[in-house]
Amino acid sequence: MLQNKHISLSASLLLFVYIIQVQAGPSSLTPGAEPDSDQVVQVLLLGDSTVQGSVTRAVEPEADQLEDVVRKLLDAEGDLPPVRVINEGRGGEYVRGLLDNRYETVLKDNPKADVITIRYGLNDYGKREGFHDNFKGDLVELIERLRRDYPDAKIYLETVIVYFDETKSGEINERVLQAAEETGVPVIDMYARTEAEREAGNTCLTYHRVPIERIPEKYHSLLPDPWREGEICVLDNRLDAHLKDVPGWFGDKHPNLAGYHVIGDELAIQLAPAIRERYSEN
Repeated sequence: MLQNKHISLSASLLLFVYIIQVQAGPSSLTPGAEPDSDQVVQVLLLGDSTVQGSVTRAVEPEADQLEDVVRKLLDAEGDLPPVRVINEGRGGEYVRGLLDNRYETVLKDNPKADVITIRYGLNDYGKREGFHDNFKGDLVELIERLRRDYPDAKIYLETVIVYFDETKSGEINERVLQAAEETGVPVIDMYARTEAEREAGNTCLTYHRVPIERIPEKYHSLLPDPWREGEICVLDNRLDAHLKDVPGWFGDKHPNLAGYHVIGDELAIQLAPAIRERYSEN
């Protein structure tokens, strides 16, 4: 009887810890490091669905997500302190939406940040009233608030990944660069990196997400289980030979796991020197 009570208490404790972890949002911490330790460098990722990666999490929850890739690559440098990477990306979010609706929650959930990366623009292009006039100002306002609330943090702006056509991407990235110049923050050119990957032949960087009803019956035996009702999501190119002509098969431009490895690699390359410099000063 005592043994059963002990097991029940242990199970309850595990459930409590799991709930706390889920509520805290996705993060990645070097094993053995304490999250609240002064020796842990906290990296905060802000952005839209191309930062969050909700679909890759749902389809392959055990795989390395963006924050895991960044943390592991930074840890592999060998001379950096432990790093915790917190992914605060949200699907559908744009800068004005973050500022007006979620900023205080992010601040409350993440009272400490040593490095902050910002990648918005894709949703802003369609959702922000007067995008061409207001997007740069929204970024500047966000940076100013972050500087006030995280005075010691190193802040980076990112250009958007390859997603829209060249014209739209250029209009977004032009304003990102203007905001960076006005505020004096460095820029991580994620557009150039993702474009270079495609030009080098690494083209399978996005997933395929389509309704099952579009797929001819003869191929249904090859399909994975639906990731949600009536819809499949394939994270790689294994079915391209059969389904390349299915309407919308190549329509979704969100990163797959390979795409997040590209993004995470570029982030780690750009962030390592700043973390190393800060670590050497302490």
